[in-house]
Amino acid sequence: MKILFIAPKYSGGIGGHASRVAEKLQEYGFDIKLMHTSHIPIKKLKNPSFAALSSLKAIVGTEKYDIVHAFNVPSAFAMKYTKAKKKVLSIHGVYSEQVDALHSKTISTAAKIIYSEQVDALHSKTISTAAKIMETKVLQWADKLTTDSKIVKKMYKEKLNVDFEFFYAPLDIKKFKKLKNIEKKENQIIFIGRDSYEKGIDILREIEPKINAKVVYCTNTKWEDAMENLKASSALVVPSRMESIPQVIKEAFYLKIPIIATNVGGIPELITDNETGILIPPNEPKILESSINKLLVDNETSKKLADKGYEFVMNNLTWEILLPKYVKFYEDLLNS
Repeated sequence: MKILFIAPKYSGGIGGHASRVAEKLQEYGFDIKLMHTSHIPIKKLKNPSFAALSSLKAIVGTEKYDIVHAFNVPSAFAMKYTKAKKKVLSIHGVYSEQVDALHSKTISTAAKIIYSEQVDALHSKTISTAAKIMETKVLQWADKLTTDSKIVKKMYKEKLNVDFEFFYAPLDIKKFKKLKNIEKKENQIIFIGRDSYEKGIDILREIEPKINAKVVYCTNTKWEDAMENLKASSALVVPSRMESIPQVIKEAFYLKIPIIATNVGGIPELITDNETGILIPPNEPKILESSINKLLVDNETSKKLADKGYEFVMNNLTWEILLPKYVKFYEDLLNS
């Protein structure tokens, strides 16, 4: 089976997921090609330039595929023009005005405004506006739509009556064999993610002097180094204002590191409060501070959360569990 994957980049977020899926399908025997496209390295123009240049590459390209799979909305434009029997579009995040629909029952009007502004900041006002105008049409270009978030699947069904297939983004547990044996550091907590507003890193920095632990920030760190720091820590803190399905939560589950995270986006799909982690509201520094300091001295709860998180990842999120589902998806699609 010959498949083309399209993403703006193949590291981090949905692009990293695309790379991991490609690698596993190649091991299975599929012929997977990744489309690599340059874009203008200017914040507000990256996504529009990628959509335009990748579309041009698809238009002039002569190669034919069984399936083309686009990962995010800007990639869908190239997907449309790729010569393939079947087309797939994956959306793992929140786009345009659907932020309101997704969070309307859980956050205030002011918070919704903040979220909407962040979508514009993340994807640029140009692409955000384009998404609002073109969204329904873009979704119709694909034969199949997929997401790694149950709440995104539910939101699109309610708002646009569009059906998405849900797949967890798997965790490759074999990669962890590369890590060194790490000694635990008493009272160390860790943040892993972008140094950006939507990740809530400023909230953690604000309360850092009141936390009874050393705080380690891994914001631009090699995966192995970040994981070794995570393995040495007492807890992972995810103070995000905006999220999809953070891969680092799955990684912490596997390493048996207890987690304190905000109740936003797809995080509650992974974390059940007081079972596989601690969930707190976003933008609440005092609650975050209290939750961290309390967990640091509660060894019984820490162990319970760590054990339950590990059980969840092993039962639901490994390639051993999920690869057969991915293979069946592509085979059924091509044969439909």
